[in-house]
Amino acid sequence: MHFSPRTTASSPLLPLSLIGIALLFWSACANRSPETAAAAGAAPVALPRATPQYWHQGKAEISVFEVEQRRYGQVRRAQQVNVFVTEDFSAQKQVKLDHPESAGADRTPVLKLNALRRFNTGVYDYSLMMSVFSPMNTPDGRILKATWSLQDWCGQVFAQANRQSDGAYRFRQFSYFESEGDTDQTLRSELFEDELWTTLRLRPERLEEQGNLELLPSWLFFRFQHVPLQTYKAAVRIEKGEKESVVQVQYTDLPRQLSIRFETAWPHRILGWEETDGGQITTRARLRRILMSDYWNHNDNASAPLRDSLGLNFFP
Repeated sequence: MHFSPRTTASSPLLPLSLIGIALLFWSACANRSPETAAAAGAAPVALPRATPQYWHQGKAEISVFEVEQRRYGQVRRAQQVNVFVTEDFSAQKQVKLDHPESAGADRTPVLKLNALRRFNTGVYDYSLMMSVFSPMNTPDGRILKATWSLQDWCGQVFAQANRQSDGAYRFRQFSYFESEGDTDQTLRSELFEDELWTTLRLRPERLEEQGNLELLPSWLFFRFQHVPLQTYKAAVRIEKGEKESVVQVQYTDLPRQLSIRFETAWPHRILGWEETDGGQITTRARLRRILMSDYWNHNDNASAPLRDSLGLNFFP
C-alpha cells in the first residue's frame, strides 16, 4: 500500500545528484518492512480545530490509519477508516430515526463509530467493519448497540449486540463456518472493549483507574484467536500526558493487551493503538489523515478527488 507524499509549494530545481540521492532515500523508505517503519515513527498529523460545536456542526470526523495487521503468522499492510458522527437514534428500536422531530422521548442522540479495515492475505482480501452506538445523554453511557462483520474469500461472519431493558446484551452471531454456526445468547459485562473508542471520545473519565472489570474483548479478537465468546477480567486505566494520553487494557486471564493513544484535550481524537496477543503485536495503527466532512453530500464522481486528500488508496 502506497501513501502519496503531500504536495509542497514549488521550489528551485535541485541538481541531478541531489535528486538521485533523494530518490534513493525515498525508495529505501518505501520498501521498509512494517516493523522498521513502526520503529521510525510517524510525523505529527494536523488535527482539525476543536470548536464547542465539534460534534454538532453537521459533519463527520473521518480518520485514516496506517495499520500493520498480523494474520496467519505474517504482518500485513492494512488501512482503517474511523468515521465518528452524531445522529438521532431510536432507544426502543435501536435504529437511526427517519423522523426524529416526531419521535418524542424515543429520540436518543448517539455518537456513532463506523470502523472499516481492509488488508490482503496473499491473493485474497479481508474486509472488516464495526459499528458502535453510544448515547450522549444517559448516566452510565453504555452502548445501545454494536454490529460487526467480516468478509473474505472463504465466507462471511456477522454479529449484533443489543442492550436490553435489564442491562444485559442480546448477542447474535451468524457464521458461514459449521463449527460456529448461528448463535443467540445473553451476555453481561461491565464494558465492551469495542465501546472504549466512543467512551473515550465522550467521557474518558469513566475509564480512569477502573481496576478489574468484566470486559468483553473485541469481537475481532474472538474471530482471529478462536477463543470462547465470553467476558474476561481486565484492568483498565488511563495514563495522562500533557498533549497525549493512553488507555491501557491488561487482561488478567487472557494473554492480551490493548493500548489506545488519544488527544488529552477535548474532543480526545484517536491517534493510534496497539494490540498484543500471546506476546506478539497483532495490530499496530498510526493516524495518517483526519478531516471533518459531510461526506454523504459528496457521492458524485466529481467528489472522487476527496479520496486522494484522505489517502484512501487501499480502497479501490
